[in-house]
Amino acid sequence: MIKNTLAAAAASLALAAAPSVSAQQAEPVKSVVLVHGGFVDGSGWADVYKLLSKDGYKVTIVQNPTNSLEDDVAVTRRAIAAAEGKVILVGHSYGGVVVSEAGTDPKVAGVVYIAAFAPDKGESVGSLIANPAPGAPVPPILPPVDGYLFLDRAKFAEAFAADVEPGLAAFMAASQRPWGVNALGGAVTAPAWRAKKSWYLVASDDKMIPPAAQRAMAARAGSTVKEIAASHSLYVSQPAAVASIIEEAAKGAE
Repeated sequence: MIKNTLAAAAASLALAAAPSVSAQQAEPVKSVVLVHGGFVDGSGWADVYKLLSKDGYKVTIVQNPTNSLEDDVAVTRRAIAAAEGKVILVGHSYGGVVVSEAGTDPKVAGVVYIAAFAPDKGESVGSLIANPAPGAPVPPILPPVDGYLFLDRAKFAEAFAADVEPGLAAFMAASQRPWGVNALGGAVTAPAWRAKKSWYLVASDDKMIPPAAQRAMAARAGSTVKEIAASHSLYVSQPAAVASIIEEAAKGAE
């Protein structure tokens, strides 16, 4: 009798000491994977990285080859696999296509789109930009050379980085990463936003992806939406706003 009573008391104490399932689920995600878009590389995330790291997040910045969607998804999935625990996956611009495809990984707790394409099954950047709305700005993409695309350097700042410090915007124009035509045409097979929670930060002064298109994609995805007056390079010009929505996702993802 006494033995049974002691055993029951010990079991009750053990249960009380152990974190509940709900408490474990409430723990915020602490790993973040950042995915850049076309024409740029991962260095543009520097200030976002600093802010997230200061707040205790473990951040990985993907360096996509941007030759094809398949290659970029493979690189991103390796970054997810190497991250500690659950991951918030973040994509800017074309990076939104990459995270839409790679974000179905079981380790991904939520997906964040930063002025990004959020395609549905069968869609690509190419298909999403094929029929621009009347009056929408046309990105100054030059004809392909050897299967790669660049933006007109003279028009880069106005189109891509209008609110970035002029010297930095000029450097971004001069250091463009070639964007493969195959990547532009890469179609998503199963978009992560159909299975995972998503967040979307709209850049209302964007001249690359029309803000109306951003809002429409965010609404279709059922994303939690924030909006800020910024250019397409808001991850460079407005790092605090970008870090804020990422941290919101980390706290709100299941």
